[in-house]
Amino acid sequence: MTERGRAALDRDAGSLSIGPSSLHWDGDSLVATIDEVSAPIPSRVRGTVRLTPQALVADSLALDPGGRHRWRPIAPRARVEVTMERPGVSWSGTGYLDSNAGTEALEDGFADWDWSRAHLSRDTVVLYDGVRRDGSSFALALRIAPDGTVEHVDAPPRFRLPTSGWRMARGTRVDAGETATVARTWEDSPFYVRSALRTRLFGEACDAVHESLSLDRFRSPVVRLMLPFRMPRRG
Repeated sequence: MTERGRAALDRDAGSLSIGPSSLHWDGDSLVATIDEVSAPIPSRVRGTVRLTPQALVADSLALDPGGRHRWRPIAPRARVEVTMERPGVSWSGTGYLDSNAGTEALEDGFADWDWSRAHLSRDTVVLYDGVRRDGSSFALALRIAPDGTVEHVDAPPRFRLPTSGWRMARGTRVDAGETATVARTWEDSPFYVRSALRTRLFGEACDAVHESLSLDRFRSPVVRLMLPFRMPRRG
């Protein structure tokens, strides 16, 4: 939520702190303690998010042939409890946790990608499509069982979604002959859009969380100048 310098970082095997906010495992759950100031209108954001995995995936997957970028769907299904002091809101529901890691900046490795996660009645489906900086593409379709077993499955056909308010292209995959619709757009920016979809995958009607990322747009000097207005920077 805030970009900070190296001096604000502290980590060990079970915790990560960046400025006044932190993550730590308490044995069963990942607990995020948030203490930030929002932008562009400053206001305090303070509270906790507790994520308790209902399935865990041990392995990560390479997103490029050289293995410079790796992705791991750590907890494809989890229980999430949010308790905020500022603003004074709370809720709970089903969530997801993943991680990207790499040896170069994302914009150096990729031009764009679409990603989505849907909870079926039993399994979790994750769809990941992208174009690398060298022009090659990748497509992952994973079906993850409650015990964390990952099955690579044939990806359903591509489906074009409506562009966002910032004219960001959005695409997903849906069962042949079916359609997907945007139920809600949570975040819309010049290079990133996050949405809720109503879709149909592997014979089941389901809701999905979807994101589209344009790293070509992210590299634009104009977009770089806009970033501090959406995400504060601290030394």
